[in-house]
Amino acid sequence: MDQYSYLANADVSAIESLYQQFKENPESVDESWRNFFKGFEFSETWKSDGATNAVTDKSNEHVRKEIEVVHLIRGIRARGHMAAKINPLWPERKHNPSLDLEDFKLSEADLDTVFEAGIEVLGRPATLREINDTLRKVYLGPIGFEYQYIRDRKIKGWFRRKIEAEYINFKPSPEQQKRILKKLNEAAAFENFLHTKYLGKKRFSIEGGESTIPALDAAILKGAELGVEEVVIGMAHRGRLNVLTNIMQKPYEQIFNEFEENIEEEEYSDGDVKYHMGYTSQVLTPAGKRVSLKLMSNPSHLEAVDPVVLGYARARADGHFESHGRKINDFDDIYDKILPIIIHGDASLAGQGIAYEIAQMSNLKGYYVGGAIHFIINNQVGFTTDNDDARSSLYCSDVAKILDTPIFHVNGDDPEAVVYAMQLAIEFRQEFNKDVFIDMICYRKYGHNEADEPKFTQPAMYKYINKHKNPRDVYLQKLKDQGEDNIGLAKQLKASFDSNLQELLAKVKQRQLPYEVPKLERDWQELRKSKKEDFLVSPETGIDKDAIAIIGEALSNIPKGFKAIKQITKVLAERKSIFAGEKEFNWAAAELMAFGSILNDGKWLRMTGQDVQRGTFSHRHAVLHDTTTNETYSNLEHIKEGQGKLELYNSLLSEYAVMGFEYGYALANPNALVIWEAQFGDFANGAQTMIDQFISAAESKWKTQNGLVLLLPHGYEGQGPEHSNARPERFLQLSAEYNMYVCACTTPANFFHMLRRQLALPFRKPCVHMSPKSMLRHPGAISKMEDFLPGTKFQETYGDDYADPKKVKRVLLCSGKIYFDLLEKQQADKRTDVAILRVEQLHPFPKQQVTDLLASYPQKVQTIWVQEEPQNMGAWSFILREFPEIGISDLIARKKSASPATGYTKYHQQGQTNIINKAFDLTNKENI
Repeated sequence: MDQYSYLANADVSAIESLYQQFKENPESVDESWRNFFKGFEFSETWKSDGATNAVTDKSNEHVRKEIEVVHLIRGIRARGHMAAKINPLWPERKHNPSLDLEDFKLSEADLDTVFEAGIEVLGRPATLREINDTLRKVYLGPIGFEYQYIRDRKIKGWFRRKIEAEYINFKPSPEQQKRILKKLNEAAAFENFLHTKYLGKKRFSIEGGESTIPALDAAILKGAELGVEEVVIGMAHRGRLNVLTNIMQKPYEQIFNEFEENIEEEEYSDGDVKYHMGYTSQVLTPAGKRVSLKLMSNPSHLEAVDPVVLGYARARADGHFESHGRKINDFDDIYDKILPIIIHGDASLAGQGIAYEIAQMSNLKGYYVGGAIHFIINNQVGFTTDNDDARSSLYCSDVAKILDTPIFHVNGDDPEAVVYAMQLAIEFRQEFNKDVFIDMICYRKYGHNEADEPKFTQPAMYKYINKHKNPRDVYLQKLKDQGEDNIGLAKQLKASFDSNLQELLAKVKQRQLPYEVPKLERDWQELRKSKKEDFLVSPETGIDKDAIAIIGEALSNIPKGFKAIKQITKVLAERKSIFAGEKEFNWAAAELMAFGSILNDGKWLRMTGQDVQRGTFSHRHAVLHDTTTNETYSNLEHIKEGQGKLELYNSLLSEYAVMGFEYGYALANPNALVIWEAQFGDFANGAQTMIDQFISAAESKWKTQNGLVLLLPHGYEGQGPEHSNARPERFLQLSAEYNMYVCACTTPANFFHMLRRQLALPFRKPCVHMSPKSMLRHPGAISKMEDFLPGTKFQETYGDDYADPKKVKRVLLCSGKIYFDLLEKQQADKRTDVAILRVEQLHPFPKQQVTDLLASYPQKVQTIWVQEEPQNMGAWSFILREFPEIGISDLIARKKSASPATGYTKYHQQGQTNIINKAFDLTNKENI
């Protein structure tokens, strides 16, 4: 170690503290500091006359300056990004980073003085001029590097060495420059063609941010070089068409057909605007590497696609790659082979809370994807909102700092710098498997869309933009300025740019790589679209007794030496009795058997949500904990050799991002039963965007199927407004065209069949279930073993075996938990004149089955819908709107209410009793 390198992480107050520590015990400080303090004390004693005092003063002053040079080095590394030339529009930066020599009590007179601190930068003692010039070239150029906040010294050291040793010498080869310019040409040519041919039509052009295209190209090439086989991209609408054509290689003809809307009309398919559509392709890199590309479909809701990308990437890695070992972070190496790239806007990244959610997910076991590349197209404006009104942070990317990961702020007018930033980001991701952020500062040539006038709100900015050369022309000029060798290249590529795009159209099919269908996509090809008749009756989903025995054995036992708490011992004993046929199946046993049967069939099961391992209501106990070691054991992982893969994770306290992640996982793997469970059903409203834009509408918009299951605990039990209602009316309002199942099962067996039906169908549909709470332990919510055996299936409705059809004067239709309250009243009062019919599946509504059940009773019988929810909630409006012909003349429910439920137990009980009493009061035939 050189004599001053130990100063690199020091400041004056810290040195004073260390010196006091040294005086008390020299061995308590590092050897390098001991040497420094010994020299300092020697200099203090070497003051016998004026001459030596002068020498000592000079020596002390040099030591002081050494320390200040170290502070200068640290200052430029930490704050250089604040003075970097990263803004193509405004060269002057707003914030003073205090990086002048005078800020460190140095001056130009010191520039030619040699300082030992130069070893920190150049590997040798160097003059202040060399140190200062080198650091400013690295840190104050077209890339602003932010990384000094990183707490992992290994990561910080790796990154510093990379940029200080490599970036300073970075110079693309002529071939690399040619490829960069080619990609810029393609981007600019495409936008110019569209602007001419489809003048005034919305396309959300990439103009001003064309460097995005060579950046994505570099990501694919560098990723492939480092082992990436699949790339999954999520982005909003700006620049999407350009990415589709010039990165995804979607044929121009398809894009133009979408502009002209030459699309065949299909039943139950409404389509979407062209700048929301996804695409799948494969490309061959110049090095001969085949890479699969996926651009996810997305809605206008900015950042909503982010967790979908991550879930999709996780599923693809799980399904396509085999692990060859663990990485230093103890995760499988399979995630190195898939690269998620999320393209953000500056305003949305800063403003949408989901960005924080996915950042917190990134290193969690249940959501790990090996790190994502976050590429920000920073237009410096959000629609019409300036940065000063869009965020409090200095940069839109500051959320990245919670992950101890580097951020690149790069000038979008310097495509070489953008490409370097992307290449280093890929290298960092493959090395450390952490998210990394590239903030490309650019501009938006037009308004929010091509028909929008930006000068209403940003007149000064757009006065400058209108005179500003586009990145392609800026780069052409740069190449010419670099010397004679580049002039010919620039002219050649300029000629290529100016050629008519129609010539490119004739060649476009030649560049399409024949598609090799990956495994999970082959699994999807074995499925089909649903038909109306598919929803009349559910398929058989029972299992044989041998399978039940195998599953029951696994669920009822734990390894020798595993010490569970006594309550778990009782749970295991109860499971043993149930699977032995001594007791009927309760909800927990039926649910675990459904899970076990999926795994036993060789299919996958993935379930996440808050508290899912134990279950919010302590019923599931799918993961057990040893009382001594806290080691975990999941019975479901031990069904049999060769069983399906199990992923069962308690989630972070998020609904929006976690539901989106699971949607993405189910989107990729049709043979995985993917479940998201809410702690309480109404918490799903924190993920309403996922429900509205993806779960309910994706098949209609984008022709994509998804089998995600949402389990939403629902039921009125006096727990207050926020723990009673999963808002079934919202899901039913979204239900149409057979887009999803909405169920409220009342028996363990029916729940079992509902879950198994998800993978038994020849197509995939989301399923939303109003799950039980108190009903989990209701003595009536039980099922016999025969209800699970071959030949059994999901029951969309249940009739009434107690009421006498000839005596019945009123039929009560209901769904969910209230059935047991009605049943208790019916049985207690021996009311054979009132029948109770259960609708277990609300959508698609089993109209024929309900009609057939009602036909068992006299024609003039009064039919009433009974629900716990207020009149303006629950299923009633859906039933009344969609199926008035079934003869429901009245409703019994709580009064209309702005709040889902009362917060007072007393009033809850009064309301519940009132509903039940009214249901059996035949004297009251008024509208109830």
